[in-house]
Amino acid sequence: MLDFNSRGQTALHVNAAIDAALVARQAATPPRSYLGGSRLGHACERALQFEFLHAPKDEGAEFDGRILRIFGIGHALEDVAVTWLRGAGFALYTRKGDRPDGEQFGFAVAGGRIRGHVDGILAGGPEIPGLAFPALWECKTMNAKAWRETSSKGVAVAKPIYAAQIAVYQAYMDAVVPGVADHPALFTAINKDTAELHHELVPFDAELAQHMSDRAVRVLRACDAGDLLPRIATSQDFHECRFCPWAKRCWSLPA
Repeated sequence: MLDFNSRGQTALHVNAAIDAALVARQAATPPRSYLGGSRLGHACERALQFEFLHAPKDEGAEFDGRILRIFGIGHALEDVAVTWLRGAGFALYTRKGDRPDGEQFGFAVAGGRIRGHVDGILAGGPEIPGLAFPALWECKTMNAKAWRETSSKGVAVAKPIYAAQIAVYQAYMDAVVPGVADHPALFTAINKDTAELHHELVPFDAELAQHMSDRAVRVLRACDAGDLLPRIATSQDFHECRFCPWAKRCWSLPA
């Protein structure tokens, strides 16, 4: 008897094996012991507390295999973008000493409780108006809808969490790479659906960097004191809350 569903069944079995391996690897990865600089622009400070304290996520809110595959594709595309930029003549460093086994460029402050790792540092490249070196390079991959919004409105408006990350990284990396805060960062966004590229120069926003640094200190102090920071919303159907992995936990606690 012919099985006309065999190809579909094969996909299900192979995908199940891949996703199980990804979920197992994610579960075996030690959680961060610090507050990540890339997360400081998150809208809700209480969510940052839950994240820093490793509070269990709501049932069903852990990353599944599909989401982990999306993350993996994003990392792979960032590596491809590095190759593209280097091929275009940019001196782009992603590791100290430009060695494959070198440490990733980054910073650690507040006794290592606040850290960040940058995608790269541009030390030179083609003559492009407004671009000077050294410069921070940050790369993100997006679906077509998010990419169109970012390319039309700019990262600060469309993706403020990324703008906050860039400002924090410029501020703290200046001690590691002197001059990096004096020059605009180069932000690259890759459209995962069409391979279109958006590149944007982002001047250092000292006020935003200070605001994010103050926020980090506030979150750490609240965690140390056992205090619960206010949630961002007054209603559980607020859009940030609807996508928060700690929403049920949060709304079962005091305001």
